[in-house]
Amino acid sequence: MTSRNSPIVDAARHWVKDFYPYNRAHLLQSLVWLERIAPDAREAVRIATVTHDMERAFPGPDQPVSVRLNDPAYDAAHAERSARIVGRWLREQGVPLDLIADVEALIAAHEVGGWPDADLVQAADSLSFLDTNIGLFLGFARSGRFPLGDVAAKFEHSYERIRVDHARELAKPLLHSARAQLSALEREVLIHSGRSVESTDTFEETA
Repeated sequence: MTSRNSPIVDAARHWVKDFYPYNRAHLLQSLVWLERIAPDAREAVRIATVTHDMERAFPGPDQPVSVRLNDPAYDAAHAERSARIVGRWLREQGVPLDLIADVEALIAAHEVGGWPDADLVQAADSLSFLDTNIGLFLGFARSGRFPLGDVAAKFEHSYERIRVDHARELAKPLLHSARAQLSALEREVLIHSGRSVESTDTFEETA
């Protein structure tokens, strides 16, 4: 990574690598995208970006469970729990309390944004999702865990929620690729079911 990263940002990257093998590529790539859209981003923004999903690495009785996609209640609980877990880790590292509070607020808002720095975290998250997680969610659709329509809505939402104009431009080709892959999967499903495939370009052509 770039030399702009402070020791605590690099420590956070290593924490992600060591404790979040399930989907660490998404978190690490979020930081790469942040560097692209905001190379002068503050330390708190960098830490929040690379750790925003870390609650999923630490199962527990208070961990929210996602039973459907595009669930605002789940998103809020997930973001708040990640903020608490990252905040606890930062305190263990001896990080100043004002920086910890800054990071916690950014992580708690990473699904919705709401102010310039939070919008950067959200945009980097969305760009990385569209860059690294399409195959994972197509697998969810293929296995029947989530309906194709819900996965399509997740892809669209990941793009539509981006508030940073130049980040939206960067996300457009990623969204088009995701739509094309989902359309191909829809054709595959329809062929296996013996139905017509004449109307299977929905996801590719949606504006």
